[in-house]
Amino acid sequence: MSRGLVASPWRDALAPWVTATLDAFLPGACAVCQQPHRRDAEGVVCLECRSRLRPLGWPQCVRCGQPAEPMDRIPIEPASHASRPCRWCHRVHPAIRAVRSACWTDGGSASALLHALKYRGWQETATVMANRMARLTWPVDVVEERVALIPVPASADRLRERGYNQAARLADALGVRWGLPVWGGAVQRTRQQASQVRLTPSERAANVSGAFAVPETWRAALRGQHVVVVDDVVTTAATLNAVAEALVAGGARIISGVTFGRAPDPGTRPLPDDSTFGT
Repeated sequence: MSRGLVASPWRDALAPWVTATLDAFLPGACAVCQQPHRRDAEGVVCLECRSRLRPLGWPQCVRCGQPAEPMDRIPIEPASHASRPCRWCHRVHPAIRAVRSACWTDGGSASALLHALKYRGWQETATVMANRMARLTWPVDVVEERVALIPVPASADRLRERGYNQAARLADALGVRWGLPVWGGAVQRTRQQASQVRLTPSERAANVSGAFAVPETWRAALRGQHVVVVDDVVTTAATLNAVAEALVAGGARIISGVTFGRAPDPGTRPLPDDSTFGT
């Protein structure tokens, strides 16, 4: 019998003890609050910070997932004539069936978690985020029809800076939970554009318009399919719309979108211009 086979039971028995000893003397640091903590089920984010993640409220629009405001009427289905779609629905591309987001990102733990993933190299936080995203509620047809996840591609500059695409990390972790493949090459950037962070809604739309395309080699796989676009956060839906437009041109039949974060509705505070789709 080989030495490796003999040593394996001892290694397995000692593993919990080694982990406990390391936690006691070299505790992990939370990616959000930076405080030492003992490792738990979700590893790099402590229980306290996870408890502070603020999910989107209810009721929500069945199509875009935007929580209702006091005067809104939420449709049972987007095609229903019993009530108009909510204001946020008008911001998304007509081919988009449903959009869901796990948390508000107007500060606090959710924003810090996104910052850790995007700017501080904490790639493990994608698992924590994907766990939340995997529990979102979807229309039955989306669950039955979705065939693959497509991460929003990062720019070449961002890839050089970070060494990875945060949307791809989220898609990989979510794909494991949903049992779906990740089609990482199905959409590519056709040009570089400025950061979206400080742009107005119409500037965001113009900035990403025509910035994505489906390679010829992916058109057969996409033809007639329902795919889900994955990104870290949605603000005005400009990027989601631009990717959806490219996917439709590339042969996809219908698109849904999922993000970890959602910025507070721009329609609830004064903006310098309109943010509806197509303007």
